[in-house]
Amino acid sequence: MTDIFPGIPLIESPLFYAQKASLGLTDEEDRIATSLHEKGYAVFDFPDAQLEARIDRIKHSLAPHYATNLADPNSDKTVGERRIQDAWSFDEDVHAIAVNQAVLDLLGKLYGRPAFPFQTLNFPVGTQQEAHSDSVHFSSLPERFMCGLWLAMEDIGPDAGPLFYYPGSHRWPIMTNGLIGRRDEGIKLGSAQDPYGPAWKAICDAYGAQPEVLTARKGQALIWCANLLHGGSYQNNPKLTRWSQVTHYYFEDCIYYTPAFSDEALGRLDLRTPVAISDGKPRPSRHLGEIVAPPRPVTPDNKQTGSPAWRWIKRRLRKLLQPS
Repeated sequence: MTDIFPGIPLIESPLFYAQKASLGLTDEEDRIATSLHEKGYAVFDFPDAQLEARIDRIKHSLAPHYATNLADPNSDKTVGERRIQDAWSFDEDVHAIAVNQAVLDLLGKLYGRPAFPFQTLNFPVGTQQEAHSDSVHFSSLPERFMCGLWLAMEDIGPDAGPLFYYPGSHRWPIMTNGLIGRRDEGIKLGSAQDPYGPAWKAICDAYGAQPEVLTARKGQALIWCANLLHGGSYQNNPKLTRWSQVTHYYFEDCIYYTPAFSDEALGRLDLRTPVAISDGKPRPSRHLGEIVAPPRPVTPDNKQTGSPAWRWIKRRLRKLLQPS
């Protein structure tokens, strides 16, 4: 059937059940799609025959980059910097996981637009991060055309700070500065998500929502929707590792921006130009196929920018100064 709502990911569409029959999904793809639609996440086995060897090489390659002693079984693994962003740029195996073609094909089916990975994060331990939605960090217009994939690189038990998430929270309101009555004043934050914490907690309390914990086995992956509330559990045993890789994906023909530093109501978007890991090329923001250029700064010599009133004044001045 024709997609009446191309501005909504297929797996989040109100017409999902009517549409999915026409997608040609396998039984496993159908299960993943339905879980994403209903719960906001789906767990599956990562499709890579070389995954075991890749994981071993990644651990060996990245271990020296972390500010913690991973080799000592008795050391506290939770101290110091514990993540590497965009290791895909120098590690072939991190890159291979991020550009896995089976995953890209699956996401393209489920979202109705081609997917491209734009960021990787590699961790030797858990984040112990408060519940949050990625939508405040990187979002899109149309909304919800972003998702994340988390891959377990070892068996992860309850004491290693496993992932947690709130099933169904992807349907909750997407947090913006306007929603919480905030302007981005350029105030330095510990994290861009800090101002939204009380709002997320209030919604959890209002719904009586309870988190679920994922104690994953090595090689399992979790896809989550853009607005799913998730985080990292407290690590009961600081001597344990919790190796994992996160890959974030955007989708083609969208506007890419950071809501935490934007004011959508006034058209002030902190635009991003993500680089697609799959081909190394930047993806400028687009709206219905047309490139959206970042706004140019207002200057007295820039005749095409500024408010309509400023442009009218300049036209009047030029007319008045013309010789009669």
